[in-house]
Amino acid sequence: MFSENLKAMRKAKGYTQEELAIKLNVTRQTISKWEKGLSVPDVDFLFKIADVLETNVGTLLGGAIMDEVNKDTVAEQLAKISEQLAIKNRRSKRIWKIVGIVLLTILALNLLLAIFGMSAYTSFSTDGKTTVIEMNEDSVSYEE
Repeated sequence: MFSENLKAMRKAKGYTQEELAIKLNVTRQTISKWEKGLSVPDVDFLFKIADVLETNVGTLLGGAIMDEVNKDTVAEQLAKISEQLAIKNRRSKRIWKIVGIVLLTILALNLLLAIFGMSAYTSFSTDGKTTVIEMNEDSVSYEE
């Protein structure tokens, strides 16, 4: 909600991420993280963003905040956004962890197969000698 509103309001004002970052004295990457929903600013900074974008904090957060001066209400709403972001990040980390474990398991199995494949190949290889078995009707003889 905040991330989408920030991006829309920034574009409506005609600011690039770099220009907004300069006005707020932050890096462009910080603006990018806010717009992607990877992080959120603190309450005091939220008021600064609202001033630069000439809007109120309630509109920026996308909720109905009656008293903009009431920082407790803003802090509560920002805490909810942060909690949702934390849940999203935990899910993402869990998924990447599972993917990593699966890939490591596949790699380990491939290495084991390669090792056993080489050992099986070397145990069945010959030392260059050929054994010929001649069979006669009466007897069997071996020649090397």
